[in-house]
Amino acid sequence: MGTLATYLKHHPDEAGHLSEPMQLLRHGQDVASRRTFPMHVTVGALLVRHHAEVLLVRHKAYGGILLQPGGHLEQFDATLIDAAVRELAEETGLDPSAVVPASPDPVYIEYGPVPARPAKDEPAHYHLDIGYCFTTVHADIGHIQLSEVTAAAWYPLAEAECLVGPRIARARTAPARLSSLVTQLD
Repeated sequence: MGTLATYLKHHPDEAGHLSEPMQLLRHGQDVASRRTFPMHVTVGALLVRHHAEVLLVRHKAYGGILLQPGGHLEQFDATLIDAAVRELAEETGLDPSAVVPASPDPVYIEYGPVPARPAKDEPAHYHLDIGYCFTTVHADIGHIQLSEVTAAAWYPLAEAECLVGPRIARARTAPARLSSLVTQLD
């Protein structure tokens, strides 16, 4: 709940869209569990390379559409940022030590419906996707997680924004700290 409240201080114009998840969070359910319905938390990772490209994957669960790497939380994830880095590394095979957070705060939070998945015994529900921006200079795509994604590739930021949507713009405007982090990684 604190992460969402902090996010809304920086993005008050999104309060209306996020009012329903705020109410669900107030009920104190374990929204970290993928078995919590009608809503649970997922994480996303916007990995920017050289201020020019972002890493995207084709997610199987969503019909192969392009998205940022991400997914469900695990019990062993210490923080939301840790979960985002884990998902990034799992799905793309990149070395997590080559990735640096651009900010400790999320750059986007989206609330959206997920269709029922009978094969996973999941009714229709909602994801509260909390996305973080990371930067890298030397991260290379490794062996992708074929059970989750079909491809991973670097896309120019402007093209990625057209393909994926406005959350990519948040990677373009990540805090100024991004410049100093890239310099540190060189």
